[in-house]
Amino acid sequence: MNSCEIKITFLMPAYNAGKYIGEAIDSVLKQSYTDFELLIVNDGSTDNTFEVISSFDDPRIRVINIGVNKGIASALNTGLLVSKAGYIARFDSDDICFQDRLATQLNFLETHPDYILTGGDAEYISESGEHLFHFKCISQTNDQISKYMYLDCPFIHSSVMYRKDAVLKAGGYSLYAHNFEDYFLWVRLHKYGKFHNLSEPLIKVRFNPSSTTIDEKRRGRIFRKMKRDIIYRGVITKEEGEILHNIIKSQDVQKIKESTYYSLCGKKYLVNNHQPVKARAFLSKAISIHPLRLDNYALYLLSYFPVSFIMQLHKMLLPKSN
Repeated sequence: MNSCEIKITFLMPAYNAGKYIGEAIDSVLKQSYTDFELLIVNDGSTDNTFEVISSFDDPRIRVINIGVNKGIASALNTGLLVSKAGYIARFDSDDICFQDRLATQLNFLETHPDYILTGGDAEYISESGEHLFHFKCISQTNDQISKYMYLDCPFIHSSVMYRKDAVLKAGGYSLYAHNFEDYFLWVRLHKYGKFHNLSEPLIKVRFNPSSTTIDEKRRGRIFRKMKRDIIYRGVITKEEGEILHNIIKSQDVQKIKESTYYSLCGKKYLVNNHQPVKARAFLSKAISIHPLRLDNYALYLLSYFPVSFIMQLHKMLLPKSN
Protein backbone atom coordinates (compact mmCIF):
# COMPACT_ATOMS: atom_id res chain seq x y z
CA MET A 1 0.00 0.00 0.00
CA ASN A 2 1.47 3.36 -0.96
CA SER A 3 0.37 6.74 0.36
CA CYS A 4 -1.60 7.69 -2.76
CA GLU A 5 -3.99 4.81 -2.04
CA ILE A 6 -4.73 5.95 1.49
CA LYS A 7 -8.07 7.67 1.86
CA ILE A 8 -8.25 7.77 5.65
CA THR A 9 -5.87 8.68 8.43
CA PHE A 10 -6.80 7.40 11.85
CA LEU A 11 -5.50 10.22 14.06
CA MET A 12 -4.81 9.07 17.63
CA PRO A 13 -3.09 11.30 20.19
CA ALA A 14 -1.69 9.37 23.15
CA TYR A 15 -0.42 10.45 26.54
CA ASN A 16 0.41 7.83 29.19
CA ALA A 17 -2.10 5.46 27.62
CA GLY A 18 -0.14 2.23 28.06
CA LYS A 19 -2.94 0.57 30.01
CA TYR A 20 -5.51 0.89 27.21
CA ILE A 21 -3.82 1.74 23.91
CA GLY A 22 -3.18 -1.88 22.92
CA GLU A 23 -6.91 -2.62 22.83
CA ALA A 24 -7.55 0.64 20.96
CA ILE A 25 -4.94 -0.16 18.29
CA ASP A 26 -6.21 -3.72 17.94
CA SER A 27 -9.74 -2.45 17.22
CA VAL A 28 -8.38 -0.12 14.53
CA LEU A 29 -6.37 -2.85 12.81
CA LYS A 30 -9.48 -5.08 12.67
CA GLN A 31 -11.50 -2.58 10.63
CA SER A 32 -13.41 -4.07 7.69
CA TYR A 33 -12.11 -1.17 5.56
CA THR A 34 -8.36 -1.65 5.42
CA ASP A 35 -6.79 1.14 3.31
CA PHE A 36 -5.85 3.56 6.06
CA GLU A 37 -2.91 4.72 8.10
CA LEU A 38 -2.96 4.79 11.88
CA LEU A 39 -1.06 7.92 12.87
CA ILE A 40 -0.28 7.91 16.59
CA VAL A 41 1.07 11.12 18.11
CA ASN A 42 2.83 10.05 21.30
CA ASP A 43 2.57 13.28 23.25
CA GLY A 44 5.44 13.04 25.72
CA SER A 45 4.28 9.85 27.44
CA THR A 46 6.36 8.76 30.44
CA ASP A 47 4.83 5.31 30.87
CA ASN A 48 5.03 2.27 28.55
CA THR A 49 2.85 3.77 25.80
CA PHE A 50 5.59 3.64 23.17
CA GLU A 51 6.55 0.07 24.11
CA VAL A 52 2.93 -1.09 23.65
CA ILE A 53 2.71 0.68 20.28
CA SER A 54 5.99 -0.91 19.20
CA SER A 55 4.67 -4.39 19.99
CA PHE A 56 2.41 -4.15 16.91
CA ASP A 57 3.95 -5.12 13.58
CA ASP A 58 1.73 -3.49 10.97
CA PRO A 59 2.94 -1.20 8.16
CA ARG A 60 -0.17 0.96 8.52
CA ILE A 61 1.02 2.25 11.90
CA ARG A 62 3.06 5.44 11.94
CA VAL A 63 4.27 7.07 15.16
CA ILE A 64 5.33 10.63 15.92
CA ASN A 65 7.11 10.93 19.25
CA ILE A 66 6.93 14.33 20.93
CA GLY A 67 9.47 14.64 23.71
CA VAL A 68 7.45 16.90 26.02
CA ASN A 69 3.71 16.74 26.65
CA LYS A 70 2.11 19.69 24.84
CA GLY A 71 -1.56 18.79 25.12
CA ILE A 72 -4.16 17.24 22.87
CA ALA A 73 -4.77 20.28 20.64
CA SER A 74 -1.09 20.60 19.78
CA ALA A 75 -0.80 16.84 19.19
CA LEU A 76 -3.82 16.87 16.86
CA ASN A 77 -2.53 19.84 14.88
CA THR A 78 0.82 18.10 14.49
CA GLY A 79 -0.93 14.99 13.21
CA LEU A 80 -3.13 16.93 10.80
CA LEU A 81 -0.13 18.55 9.14
CA VAL A 82 1.70 15.26 8.48
CA SER A 83 -1.28 12.99 7.78
CA LYS A 84 -1.34 11.39 4.33
CA ALA A 85 -5.09 11.12 3.73
CA GLY A 86 -7.88 13.51 2.86
CA TYR A 87 -10.23 12.05 5.45
CA ILE A 88 -9.37 12.13 9.14
CA ALA A 89 -10.94 9.64 11.53
CA ARG A 90 -10.42 10.84 15.08
CA PHE A 91 -9.89 8.25 17.76
CA ASP A 92 -8.72 8.25 21.36
CA SER A 93 -6.13 5.91 22.78
CA ASP A 94 -8.45 4.41 25.42
CA ASP A 95 -11.52 3.81 23.23
CA ILE A 96 -12.58 0.88 21.04
CA CYS A 97 -13.78 0.97 17.41
CA PHE A 98 -16.58 -1.17 16.06
CA GLN A 99 -15.42 -3.16 13.04
CA ASP A 100 -17.40 -1.29 10.35
CA ARG A 101 -16.82 2.21 11.64
CA LEU A 102 -14.55 3.38 8.82
CA ALA A 103 -16.55 1.74 6.04
CA THR A 104 -19.78 3.30 7.30
CA GLN A 105 -18.43 6.82 7.67
CA LEU A 106 -16.46 6.76 4.43
CA ASN A 107 -19.53 5.62 2.52
CA PHE A 108 -21.54 8.52 3.95
CA LEU A 109 -18.96 11.21 3.09
CA GLU A 110 -18.26 9.76 -0.37
CA THR A 111 -21.96 9.76 -1.23
CA HIS A 112 -22.64 13.19 0.33
CA PRO A 113 -19.97 15.52 -1.09
CA ASP A 114 -21.53 18.62 0.52
CA TYR A 115 -20.96 17.15 3.99
CA ILE A 116 -17.61 17.68 5.69
CA LEU A 117 -18.07 15.82 8.97
CA THR A 118 -19.96 12.85 10.32
CA GLY A 119 -20.09 11.42 13.82
CA GLY A 120 -22.28 8.84 15.47
CA ASP A 121 -23.64 7.29 18.64
CA ALA A 122 -21.49 5.37 21.12
CA GLU A 123 -21.50 2.79 23.86
CA TYR A 124 -19.88 4.02 27.07
CA ILE A 125 -17.88 1.59 29.18
CA SER A 126 -16.15 1.66 32.55
CA GLU A 127 -12.42 1.47 33.12
CA SER A 128 -12.67 -2.34 33.12
CA GLY A 129 -14.75 -2.41 29.91
CA GLU A 130 -18.16 -3.00 31.51
CA HIS A 131 -21.15 -1.46 29.70
CA LEU A 132 -22.40 1.74 31.33
CA PHE A 133 -24.94 3.18 28.90
CA HIS A 134 -25.79 3.86 25.27
CA PHE A 135 -25.24 7.45 24.20
CA LYS A 136 -27.45 8.86 21.46
CA CYS A 137 -26.38 12.16 19.92
CA ILE A 138 -28.82 15.00 20.58
CA SER A 139 -29.16 15.68 16.86
CA GLN A 140 -28.53 13.78 13.63
CA THR A 141 -29.36 15.94 10.60
CA ASN A 142 -27.54 19.08 9.59
CA ASP A 143 -30.62 21.18 10.35
CA GLN A 144 -30.92 19.69 13.83
CA ILE A 145 -27.21 20.13 14.52
CA SER A 146 -27.40 23.77 13.39
CA LYS A 147 -30.36 24.36 15.70
CA TYR A 148 -28.75 22.84 18.79
CA MET A 149 -25.11 23.70 18.07
CA TYR A 150 -24.92 26.27 20.87
CA LEU A 151 -26.89 24.20 23.38
CA ASP A 152 -24.38 21.38 23.64
CA CYS A 153 -21.46 19.84 21.76
CA PRO A 154 -23.05 17.89 18.87
CA PHE A 155 -20.36 15.21 18.47
CA ILE A 156 -18.34 12.67 20.38
CA HIS A 157 -14.87 13.78 19.36
CA SER A 158 -13.33 10.32 19.03
CA SER A 159 -16.20 9.18 16.77
CA VAL A 160 -15.93 11.81 14.04
CA MET A 161 -14.57 11.57 10.51
CA TYR A 162 -13.99 14.83 8.66
CA ARG A 163 -12.45 16.27 5.51
CA LYS A 164 -8.97 17.46 6.41
CA ASP A 165 -8.94 20.42 4.02
CA ALA A 166 -12.02 21.95 5.68
CA VAL A 167 -10.51 21.63 9.17
CA LEU A 168 -7.27 23.24 8.00
CA LYS A 169 -9.28 26.11 6.48
CA ALA A 170 -10.99 26.56 9.84
CA GLY A 171 -7.59 26.89 11.52
CA GLY A 172 -7.34 23.48 13.17
CA TYR A 173 -7.62 23.01 16.91
CA SER A 174 -7.30 26.02 19.19
CA LEU A 175 -4.49 25.82 21.72
CA TYR A 176 -6.52 27.98 24.11
CA ALA A 177 -9.90 26.19 24.23
CA HIS A 178 -8.74 23.75 26.91
CA ASN A 179 -11.00 20.71 27.30
CA PHE A 180 -13.36 21.90 24.56
CA GLU A 181 -10.99 22.28 21.60
CA ASP A 182 -13.27 19.98 19.62
CA TYR A 183 -16.50 21.91 20.35
CA PHE A 184 -14.79 25.20 19.51
CA LEU A 185 -13.59 23.73 16.21
CA TRP A 186 -17.09 22.53 15.24
CA VAL A 187 -18.48 26.04 15.74
CA ARG A 188 -15.86 27.51 13.39
CA LEU A 189 -15.95 24.60 10.95
CA HIS A 190 -19.68 24.55 10.27
CA LYS A 191 -19.55 27.45 7.81
CA TYR A 192 -17.47 25.29 5.43
CA GLY A 193 -20.04 22.53 4.94
CA LYS A 194 -22.72 20.29 6.41
CA PHE A 195 -22.60 18.04 9.46
CA HIS A 196 -24.28 14.72 10.22
CA ASN A 197 -24.52 12.14 12.98
CA LEU A 198 -25.14 8.52 12.07
CA SER A 199 -27.83 6.96 14.26
CA GLU A 200 -25.74 3.92 15.16
CA PRO A 201 -22.89 3.31 17.60
CA LEU A 202 -19.45 3.57 16.02
CA ILE A 203 -17.20 3.25 19.06
CA LYS A 204 -16.98 2.33 22.71
CA VAL A 205 -15.92 5.29 24.85
CA ARG A 206 -14.06 4.39 28.01
CA PHE A 207 -14.43 6.33 31.25
CA ASN A 208 -11.30 6.01 33.37
CA PRO A 209 -9.79 7.88 36.33
CA SER A 210 -6.75 9.02 34.34
CA SER A 211 -8.79 10.66 31.60
CA THR A 212 -8.96 14.43 31.33
CA THR A 213 -12.72 14.05 30.98
CA ILE A 214 -14.54 15.40 33.99
CA ASP A 215 -18.17 16.14 34.75
CA GLU A 216 -18.33 19.75 33.60
CA LYS A 217 -20.47 20.80 36.55
CA ARG A 218 -17.37 20.16 38.66
CA ARG A 219 -15.31 22.62 36.67
CA GLY A 220 -17.14 25.42 38.43
CA ARG A 221 -19.29 28.36 37.42
CA ILE A 222 -16.47 30.52 36.02
CA PHE A 223 -15.24 27.81 33.66
CA ARG A 224 -18.76 27.01 32.43
CA LYS A 225 -19.66 30.64 31.82
CA MET A 226 -16.41 31.36 29.99
CA LYS A 227 -16.87 28.31 27.80
CA ARG A 228 -20.44 29.26 26.93
CA ASP A 229 -19.45 32.84 26.06
CA ILE A 230 -16.52 31.66 23.93
CA ILE A 231 -18.67 29.17 22.03
CA TYR A 232 -21.31 31.81 21.28
CA ARG A 233 -18.66 34.29 20.09
CA GLY A 234 -16.60 31.73 18.16
CA VAL A 235 -13.47 33.57 19.32
CA ILE A 236 -11.06 32.95 22.17
CA THR A 237 -8.11 34.98 23.42
CA LYS A 238 -4.80 33.84 24.84
CA GLU A 239 -5.71 35.46 28.15
CA GLU A 240 -8.96 33.47 28.34
CA GLY A 241 -7.02 30.33 27.53
CA GLU A 242 -4.67 30.97 30.45
CA ILE A 243 -7.58 31.37 32.87
CA LEU A 244 -9.17 28.13 31.64
CA HIS A 245 -5.84 26.31 31.87
CA ASN A 246 -5.31 27.48 35.47
CA ILE A 247 -8.77 26.27 36.48
CA ILE A 248 -8.09 22.85 34.96
CA LYS A 249 -4.60 22.68 36.45
CA SER A 250 -6.01 23.36 39.93
CA GLN A 251 -8.31 20.34 39.47
CA ASP A 252 -5.65 18.05 38.01
CA VAL A 253 -5.40 16.12 41.27
CA GLN A 254 -5.66 12.34 41.38
CA LYS A 255 -8.12 12.52 44.28
CA ILE A 256 -10.47 14.72 42.26
CA LYS A 257 -10.10 12.60 39.12
CA GLU A 258 -10.78 9.34 40.92
CA SER A 259 -13.73 10.75 42.85
CA THR A 260 -15.18 12.17 39.64
CA TYR A 261 -14.77 8.84 37.84
CA TYR A 262 -16.59 6.84 40.50
CA SER A 263 -19.27 9.50 40.86
CA LEU A 264 -19.86 9.62 37.11
CA CYS A 265 -20.10 5.83 36.82
CA GLY A 266 -22.46 5.76 39.79
CA LYS A 267 -24.67 8.38 38.18
CA LYS A 268 -24.77 6.45 34.90
CA TYR A 269 -25.65 3.19 36.67
CA LEU A 270 -28.43 5.05 38.43
CA VAL A 271 -29.93 7.10 35.59
CA ASN A 272 -28.87 5.62 32.24
CA ASN A 273 -28.49 1.96 33.13
CA HIS A 274 -30.60 1.50 36.22
CA GLN A 275 -28.63 -0.80 38.49
CA PRO A 276 -28.92 0.79 41.94
CA VAL A 277 -26.70 -1.73 43.73
CA LYS A 278 -23.83 -1.04 41.34
CA ALA A 279 -24.58 2.69 41.53
CA ARG A 280 -24.21 2.62 45.32
CA ALA A 281 -20.93 0.69 45.08
CA PHE A 282 -19.40 3.36 42.81
CA LEU A 283 -20.88 6.25 44.80
CA SER A 284 -19.53 4.76 48.04
CA LYS A 285 -16.03 4.82 46.54
CA ALA A 286 -16.53 8.42 45.38
CA ILE A 287 -17.62 9.43 48.90
CA SER A 288 -14.70 7.64 50.57
CA ILE A 289 -12.22 9.43 48.28
CA HIS A 290 -13.83 12.88 48.47
CA PRO A 291 -16.24 12.99 51.45
CA LEU A 292 -16.99 16.72 51.10
CA ARG A 293 -18.88 16.31 47.78
CA LEU A 294 -22.48 16.54 48.98
CA ASP A 295 -23.95 15.65 45.57
CA ASN A 296 -22.58 12.12 45.91
CA TYR A 297 -24.58 11.64 49.11
CA ALA A 298 -27.69 12.91 47.34
CA LEU A 299 -27.17 10.45 44.49
CA TYR A 300 -26.58 7.61 46.94
CA LEU A 301 -29.84 8.41 48.74
CA LEU A 302 -31.66 8.74 45.43
CA SER A 303 -30.63 5.19 44.50
CA TYR A 304 -33.21 3.87 46.98
CA PHE A 305 -36.09 5.64 45.24
CA PRO A 306 -38.26 3.98 42.55
CA VAL A 307 -36.86 4.15 39.02
CA SER A 308 -39.93 6.11 37.83
CA PHE A 309 -39.17 8.88 40.34
CA ILE A 310 -35.47 8.96 39.34
CA MET A 311 -36.32 9.23 35.64
CA GLN A 312 -38.86 12.00 36.25
CA LEU A 313 -36.40 13.98 38.34
CA HIS A 314 -33.68 13.52 35.73
CA LYS A 315 -36.02 14.74 33.01
CA MET A 316 -36.89 17.84 35.04
CA LEU A 317 -33.22 18.69 35.51
CA LEU A 318 -32.22 18.33 31.85
CA PRO A 319 -31.38 21.62 30.08
CA LYS A 320 -34.21 23.00 27.99
CA SER A 321 -33.74 22.96 24.21
CA ASN A 322 -35.94 25.94 23.42
